Amino acid sequence: MEYVIKRDGTKVPFDKSKIVNAIEKAMTNTTGGVDSRVSNAIADYIADIHDTMSVEQIQDVVIDQLKNSPLSDVADAYSHWRILRQEIREKQRAYGEILSICDVDNEKVKQENSNKNPVVNSVQRDYMAGEVSKDLSFNLLLPKDIVDAHYDGRIHFHDSDYFAQHMFNCSLVNLEDMLQNGTVISGTGIDKPHSFSTACNIATQIIAQVASNQYGGQSITLSHLAPFVDVSRKKITGEVHEEFYDMIQNNEIDKMPNQETINRIVEKRLHKEIVAGVQTIQYQVITLMTTNGQAPFITIFMYLDEVPEGQTRDDLAIIIEEVLRQRIKGVKNETGAWITPAFPKLIYVLEEDNIRDNSKYYYLTELAAKCTAKRFVPDYISEKKMLEYKGACYPCMGCRSFLTPDRTTENVSGAMNWEKGHKYYGRFNAGVVTINLVDVACSSKKDVSEFWEIFDERLELCHRALQIRYKRLMGTPSDVSPIHFQHGAIARLKKGEKIDKLLFDGYATISLGYAGLYECVKYMTGKSHTDDEAKPFALEIMQHMNDKCSEWKAAENIDYSLYGTPLESTTYKFAKCLQKRFGIIPDVTDHDYITNSYHVVVREHIDAFKKLKFESEFQQLSPGGAISYIECPNMTNNIPAVMSVIKYIYDTIIYAELNIKSDYCQVCGYDGEIKIVEDNGKLVWECPNCGNRDQNKLNVARRTCGFIGTQFWNQGRTQEIRDRVVHLSDN
Repeated sequence: MEYVIKRDGTKVPFDKSKIVNAIEKAMTNTTGGVDSRVSNAIADYIADIHDTMSVEQIQDVVIDQLKNSPLSDVADAYSHWRILRQEIREKQRAYGEILSICDVDNEKVKQENSNKNPVVNSVQRDYMAGEVSKDLSFNLLLPKDIVDAHYDGRIHFHDSDYFAQHMFNCSLVNLEDMLQNGTVISGTGIDKPHSFSTACNIATQIIAQVASNQYGGQSITLSHLAPFVDVSRKKITGEVHEEFYDMIQNNEIDKMPNQETINRIVEKRLHKEIVAGVQTIQYQVITLMTTNGQAPFITIFMYLDEVPEGQTRDDLAIIIEEVLRQRIKGVKNETGAWITPAFPKLIYVLEEDNIRDNSKYYYLTELAAKCTAKRFVPDYISEKKMLEYKGACYPCMGCRSFLTPDRTTENVSGAMNWEKGHKYYGRFNAGVVTINLVDVACSSKKDVSEFWEIFDERLELCHRALQIRYKRLMGTPSDVSPIHFQHGAIARLKKGEKIDKLLFDGYATISLGYAGLYECVKYMTGKSHTDDEAKPFALEIMQHMNDKCSEWKAAENIDYSLYGTPLESTTYKFAKCLQKRFGIIPDVTDHDYITNSYHVVVREHIDAFKKLKFESEFQQLSPGGAISYIECPNMTNNIPAVMSVIKYIYDTIIYAELNIKSDYCQVCGYDGEIKIVEDNGKLVWECPNCGNRDQNKLNVARRTCGFIGTQFWNQGRTQEIRDRVVHLSDN
């Protein structure tokens, strides 16, 4: 044996003396005393094993060898020593991690979230509170088997740092109700706004409040702001008439100008207000800091057909156009250079009114393509495919969580804009637990019947963990988050009223996540799931998880839904856990990341259109949330190619995005792609023009899990970003 995988996932040279010392320490606690012949024999046996093993695997071998030796009582002493050391490590871990957060000396936490800066106090405070909350969750609130499975990487209990509180994951904010019927923010009553600019200002305050009282992403739609354009138009028209009347009274002009002139003045002033309102949303969102130390994870939905045809739709088109123009421009960094902001994320719906060359709003789609080529967003939802598969077109929550159809038949939320039928805005997701499909496969040792048996055991473990999440929310009073449950973002419940009725009949969802479908299929079949021979097995796995969700839903009236987990930092955790449990398996566990959800592995060469077509079949089987992407070079000079992809998305897949590179070096002004290079076994970001490696002087934006990250990533995710192949040519 050449190497050992430590508990933190790093590989170190094998050291026989450490095994001998550990065994002999255990021997001192038995009546027989130390027998160096036995300890050395066991260490030699392990040294002759050719596979790379984890510390835990080596300890298992030691115990088995001791049980089969003349000193079998030492096995019990060694096991006791092993448990004791684990307890000591656990006690030291929590305090050690908290102190390392303060000293910015914790690699895992430093790059856990690519949208958080771990140096600033507010982020450190959130991380410190998170460590305490995790400790509560894992030691008091969760069963040991679920905790053990989480630490082993068999499953992942998401957002455990927020679980102790009665908080949910993500939401579709009912902005229409809050703007049209008033709301309350921090105890202050807010009436219906009397202008578009005021509506935008109130919307940003709502976004900040919502973000501070949940831990996942939120989405709003521009269609809820569109009616206020005409409110401003009428207000400005009145002001213009009054100005001209005053001019007539003061003999400055003889008569009122004609209507065409008045309309031109009104529309010019209105456009200035729209520009200012959109700018308010963009700049306030990225400069606001929520209680968890980051800008709000906000997605803005742009869907023309969401409002009636006529003036309101035309006004919505004007807002969409301005949002796209401002995003193309970008925002200034601290040196004054224009860069790509992470938020708000934009989603643009492709529909018959904007997808054909001769359609009315085709110009918006062309502008969207230019924006995507320059700034990553917008991402695209196909109205055509979404209507086909979901029966309605509506936004996801955050970056990918989709709601199931609302099955309630009465106004359980008390929303003032409620209408009977499917409701989307004002609903939420209760949380996620993810199954590691690669671990299921490796645990089965390629025995197919064993695979399905282990799969069901792990799914039931996830099921129980999800039930615990729901039970944690049961009995929650509306007072825990007034902006959500009392003042319209989700509901208008009374003070002290429990939120329980919002948890059933499909009003809320809860997500069974999954990760590593590619590696799972590769291990079991020896082929990628893109191979025609392996693909049926991959689809069978997906269908099996869907069937389980349906089974649980029917039994409990809770909307379990299958969710393609983003895996921002967990991709690294799962990979390291797999290496510790199973060693290095070529093309399965030999990278420091595993593949997100159903995606084609980043290393596989496949063109953009084939990738989208292939993944569209898996999106259908991931109804709780999924997004596909293609990796692109610089496309700013080839917008027709971007348009061809966009049109293909419309005809092929529900939800997809184009990944580009949008970087800037503050040292030399280079605005091309910042590269990833290896230095003494560590991956670092480097400007190819001047060699700058100071992350504080690099602006790097990469799509890592649906959202754009700008604060860099852990080593596993960085390796995954480095390994990505390009799917679309730039010529």
